[in-house]
Amino acid sequence: MGSIKEYFSSVGSGVKSLLVGMGVTGKELVTPKITEQYPENRATLNISDRFRAELTLKYDAEGRHRCIACGICQMNCPNGTITLKTKMVELPDGKKKRKLDEYLYDLGSCTFCMLCVTTCPQDALEFSNDFEQAVFTRDKLVKKLNYRPEVADPAPAPKPAAAPKPAAPAAAPAKPAEAPAKPAAPASETKPNEAKTEN
Repeated sequence: MGSIKEYFSSVGSGVKSLLVGMGVTGKELVTPKITEQYPENRATLNISDRFRAELTLKYDAEGRHRCIACGICQMNCPNGTITLKTKMVELPDGKKKRKLDEYLYDLGSCTFCMLCVTTCPQDALEFSNDFEQAVFTRDKLVKKLNYRPEVADPAPAPKPAAAPKPAAPAAAPAKPAEAPAKPAAPASETKPNEAKTEN
């Protein structure tokens, strides 16, 4: 008796599961389709801004990037996708500074984890949503991100001329030398008018 009850119970749960599944299928059957006719609609294709396709350097209007070649992105990359090459340059004031020479990025081994972007102290990196990155050989997936010609740094502004120091006051005229004082007469001398008194 118990086995018959279990049989009909399992049949009922199976029918219930079938109806739930058919309900989901029927809902998707009447839902409008969003299939993209790629590549025919390439001109009107909209890709989400959050889509991570390729790492790029941010450039300003003058063609300069913010990367200071600190190497934090290279250290945080989990599988060695980023390789930085630096060079030392001499500034107009005679000091030396390390600058970025080559920023190499291997798209073929990138996991798109975005650790490089989030840890960059200069906010110099971002992911583009250009997903068309198919090539025939893997060596073409290694890209140089600082591909633009390097723009020279602006010359430092000249220091303003120091205000002239006020002229020193003229020295006071030297006082004329005083005539030396006459020596006092010795005590033994007597005045001519005085008479000597005798005892």
